[in-house]
Amino acid sequence: MNGKSFFKKWKDYAFLHISILIYSITIVLSKVASDFAFLSLPYILCYGSMVAILGIYAILWQQVIKRFEPSVAYSHKSVTVIWALLISGFLFGENITLGNVIGTILIVAGVVMVSQDE
Repeated sequence: MNGKSFFKKWKDYAFLHISILIYSITIVLSKVASDFAFLSLPYILCYGSMVAILGIYAILWQQVIKRFEPSVAYSHKSVTVIWALLISGFLFGENITLGNVIGTILIVAGVVMVSQDE
C-alpha cells in the first residue's frame, strides 16, 4: 500500500468515526431532554437539536457508505455504544463498570475482525 492510499484510508476511517461521534450526540441530547418536562421549551429544543443533528448525520452517512462496503460501515456503527458510554461518564458522571469495559473490548474486537480485509 503506497503512502497516498494509506493516508486516504485513514482519512476515510476518521470521517466514518467523526460521523458516528456526531450521531452519538443525539443519545446525549435525549438524556438531557429526559430531565425536562414534556413539551417544555428546553425539551423541545433538545429534541429539535436531535432532529437537526440526525439530518446532518444522514448526509454524512451517505458519504460514508460511498467509501466503505456496507458490512464494514455498519460494523463500525456499533462504536456508537462506546462513544455514548464515554460521553455519559464524562458529562453525567455515570459509572463505567467492568461489564462496560468487557463489552467495549468485544465491540472493538468485532470491528477489527470485520475491517481486517478492508
